[in-house]
Amino acid sequence: MITSSSNQQIKNIVLLNKKAKARREQGLFVAEGRKMFLEAPGEWIEKVFLSESFFEKENEILPDGIQYEVVEDHVFASACDTKTPQGILSLIKIPSYTEEQVTGGENPFLIVLEDLQDPGNVGTILRTAEGAGVTGIVVSRRTADLFQPKTIRATMGSIYRMPILEVDDPAAFLQRLSAHGIQSYAAHLRGKESYRVQDYTGPTAILIGNEGNGLSDALAAAASRLVRIPMEGRVESLNAAIAAAVLMYEVHGQRN
Repeated sequence: MITSSSNQQIKNIVLLNKKAKARREQGLFVAEGRKMFLEAPGEWIEKVFLSESFFEKENEILPDGIQYEVVEDHVFASACDTKTPQGILSLIKIPSYTEEQVTGGENPFLIVLEDLQDPGNVGTILRTAEGAGVTGIVVSRRTADLFQPKTIRATMGSIYRMPILEVDDPAAFLQRLSAHGIQSYAAHLRGKESYRVQDYTGPTAILIGNEGNGLSDALAAAASRLVRIPMEGRVESLNAAIAAAVLMYEVHGQRN
């Protein structure tokens, strides 16, 4: 049993929670909670850590052959990012997807995120994307780290099931998508037509920009079409995750 917060494994969990560089170097991220453990693909799980009290009550949750450590409750709590830990956390291998896995398929439906900074927004978009039938997610390299604790929690497990690709130049990437017949629709204040009058039944990409600045001029110019979400009152725009949800479910509605 681990009884000290000075234990190297505990110190490493704290490091993985705090530092994107450590996550990249080790190829691991931390997923807290029972749901995140139960939904993780078995081959992605590197190791599991359980608080002493959790282990005493629920050790049957562990499948045969899995590597685990039991940790004194106060030490376990010190390693967690959440204020009220559930008693179980997992070290998960960061997945890697090819461009074909993310953008291919018979009728792709993609979300492209450019420089979003709020991890809650990013995680919520991933979760909503799974619900709306999105087939792949593309993010710019300056988008909030997908594998930081707040993003992971907001995905509610969708991080395990949504193919994700990180790109350096979203505008150049969008041009490649266009060459493969994928039409892209940018939610933009300069959009003249409502998002509701578009045809999303073919290969489609929805573009969502930074919370404060929206899409870059380069990415907006590369889009097949700029669309708007009609606003009433004095509201100019919606939260990025809400705007993404509105657009994704319009695509879902047309396809189902």
